[in-house]
Amino acid sequence: MEGRIINLPNCLSFLRIVLIPWFLYYYHTGQLRVAMVIMIVAVLSDWFDGRAARWTNDVSEMGKILDPLADKLCLASVALYFLWVGQLPLWFVLFAVLRDILIFAGAAYVRLRHQVVTTSLWPGKWAVGFVSMMFIAMVWPHPLFVRYGVKEFFLYLSTAMLLYSFIQYCSRFYRIHTGRELHA
Repeated sequence: MEGRIINLPNCLSFLRIVLIPWFLYYYHTGQLRVAMVIMIVAVLSDWFDGRAARWTNDVSEMGKILDPLADKLCLASVALYFLWVGQLPLWFVLFAVLRDILIFAGAAYVRLRHQVVTTSLWPGKWAVGFVSMMFIAMVWPHPLFVRYGVKEFFLYLSTAMLLYSFIQYCSRFYRIHTGRELHA
């Protein structure tokens, strides 16, 4: 692995993973303000870790793996919880989790077979952002969010962007596999 393993960007990605059970606990026990703060910290850490890596010129191979892994674990954990409590439809959770598993498997394949560590694509980052907005609308009990269907809006926008980004990732993996793209 190139670059330092212990650096600010990687610590921020790891923080997101550590925050998952705390968010779920506080949300489940009805402590919505604490849960909301934890969610906002997680979203901001996702935004800040990549920028910190570029600003400090501390991009590492570990960070290229840890950041998307943290995104996938956060999305899957929170989506599965919201499915369990009846706030998200099964089709969305299955689609989002299966998509992330396939993308992670594709990235692992090109890493093992072609020694290429892929980075996140912008459509994937946008998809995570839309899913995060949906989760925030679900956690923050603001009457306007319910009245204007903010959760539903971001649910369908997230689905569209998750599908688009999945196609982009599959295309990238195919190009790497066929030798048309040597780096990612």
